[in-house]
Amino acid sequence: MLHAIWLQMRVVAALTLRETRMTFGTSHVGYLWAIAQPVISVGFMVGLFYLIGRQAPFGASLALFFATAVLTLDLYNKLSVSLMRAFTTNKSLLSYPMIKEPDTLFARLTLIALTFLVIDALVYGGLMVVGWAELPAHPERLLYAFGTTCFLGFGVGAINAMLYQRTQAWQHVEKLVARPLFFLSGVFYIPSALPPEAVAVLKWNPLLHIVEWTREGFYANYRSDVLNIAYPLSLAAVLVIIALFAERITRKQRA
Repeated sequence: MLHAIWLQMRVVAALTLRETRMTFGTSHVGYLWAIAQPVISVGFMVGLFYLIGRQAPFGASLALFFATAVLTLDLYNKLSVSLMRAFTTNKSLLSYPMIKEPDTLFARLTLIALTFLVIDALVYGGLMVVGWAELPAHPERLLYAFGTTCFLGFGVGAINAMLYQRTQAWQHVEKLVARPLFFLSGVFYIPSALPPEAVAVLKWNPLLHIVEWTREGFYANYRSDVLNIAYPLSLAAVLVIIALFAERITRKQRA
């Protein structure tokens, strides 16, 4: 049993290294671009709000308020989209008996999670250096929120991978579903300050809860009336179980 687990861990590690070369290439430009994308997104919104004379919805730093949401959304979107193509792009490798479809999912999850740990550290660290952020009040909540984002992104990405394998037209449906998330996840507003009718709709978005969790981790006096930690965690668990079970029972059909 332990030998089998160790073997699969080595397989996932090897696949992760392969994914790293495929994603970023052999130069440092790919790594720099991965860091630059969320920085550009945050910078654009800060500049827009500055030009129209808007203040930060909470706290003194527009950049920090936006970063807590943008980095969470970027991590989720990267997982859901990248994992969707994990089976098809690694199809040639799946002919090897020791490599299974879930291994490709775990490899991409590992690479993306580690990449965003670096991105988050650099972005938040940079904001602290220039005086636009202070040390997080509750760093453990930041880690829990980050892990939950990975968990949810993995569940959605695994479901997407199963559906995309059936029909590549699913990628267009996924784009339509994911597009409104930017406006429904509290990027530039405080959900608790909205009318109850709006909150009743927005609270069905699991990413909104994770963004609120992240902000509670950074701000000492941020209290969310919307946050329900159990909701994104339970939804992620259900999606992961469904995806892995579906992959298992359909494996012989695809062989």
